Amino acid sequence: MITYLERCVELAEEALARGDGPFGSVLVDADGRVLHEDSNREASTNDPTAHPEFALARWAAANLPEADRATATVYTSGEHCPMCAAAHGWAGLGRIVYAASGAQLASWRESWGLPASPVRPLAITDVAPGIPVVGPVPPFDDRMRAIHRSALPERQP
Repeated sequence: MITYLERCVELAEEALARGDGPFGSVLVDADGRVLHEDSNREASTNDPTAHPEFALARWAAANLPEADRATATVYTSGEHCPMCAAAHGWAGLGRIVYAASGAQLASWRESWGLPASPVRPLAITDVAPGIPVVGPVPPFDDRMRAIHRSALPERQP
């Protein structure tokens, strides 16, 4: 689990360096092989739906048999938003392991004086109740907080 979450953090940092929001995800099969990975591309593609979790669900639906999707795990830097949780559920993917929760991110954003997300941060299981979920996972949640904080513009005194 640690290796995959480390890669998610790396992908989030790569996305941030590219000018996108810091999110990254990895799809792993039942034997622990990485099948596909992606990072946030909202800004670089000018597509607000270009989330890595959504991209992995679409890739899995197009490339994996149903049985393989059901036993796969998505590791991700942040809990799926409702759109991505729905895509995950519709694609029939298995377990999700996330570093930081949507509630944590919403709380961080509020504490930094940022506006709320345009979409309510529902728990994955509120959107797709049959999916096994693990998260948040310390210390990765603290690492993601620092990465999100580093994305903020410097404030003038």
